[in-house]
Amino acid sequence: MPFYALTMLTAGIGIPILAALNAALGTRIGSAASASVVLFAVAFICAAVVALTQGPGALGKVATAPKYLLFAGALIAFYVLTITAIAPRFGVGNAVFFVLLGQLISAAAIDHFGLFGAQVSALGPMRAAGIALMAVGVFLTQKA
Repeated sequence: MPFYALTMLTAGIGIPILAALNAALGTRIGSAASASVVLFAVAFICAAVVALTQGPGALGKVATAPKYLLFAGALIAFYVLTITAIAPRFGVGNAVFFVLLGQLISAAAIDHFGLFGAQVSALGPMRAAGIALMAVGVFLTQKA
């Protein structure tokens, strides 16, 4: 468990850095969409290297997976395109705070209903209070 927590903490640290770097690239080259294409090209190469080191067999099974699972690609494209375009105007911190709030709400719903095969974890009063506290935190960061 500590390995998973540390890995996800590291991924979380990377999200605002990703947003800031790609937003800066988009501003520098004058196109959020083009910056996103470059980001996805680099990401594709990195993911392909890792996938190939684990054996290419899994890629052959993609054709048999339910097609709705591929919607995840559209969601990551939406995230990268929007954060790249909006962060320079809204601020990286503001953009990421709202992304985080959305992630908490969505994650709570996915866990509560066990959507997409997720382990069921009911939305109890403590979890709801935590999400509400985060929403208050986002509101307070906007007032600063």
